Amino acid sequence: MRQSRTDLDDVFLALADPTRRAILARLAEGEACVGELAEPHDMSFAAISRHVHVLERAGLMHRSKKGRNIVCRFDGAPLDEVSAWVAHHTRLWEQKLDALGTFLEEQP
Repeated sequence: MRQSRTDLDDVFLALADPTRRAILARLAEGEACVGELAEPHDMSFAAISRHVHVLERAGLMHRSKKGRNIVCRFDGAPLDEVSAWVAHHTRLWEQKLDALGTFLEEQP
């Protein structure tokens, strides 16, 4: 896997919060200014900015300046890494459970 454990930890931390997941869902529809991301949430602009920072640190979104606005856009690459991590661990557990099933079937 390409991402380090720290990177995956940052992604899982970012995804653990429902507000950040909602922000990502909005960004999956297209770019948005930070103010637009704040609109549906009952929290301060500073709180939304902290959520945006967590998402950016995890690599799930990027900010750029367009005129006077800060525009955010979604980046799904870290989700591919999470998916690969989950698939790897799913295969490991399936192998262990298959071995346990075989063992139990062989018992009298």
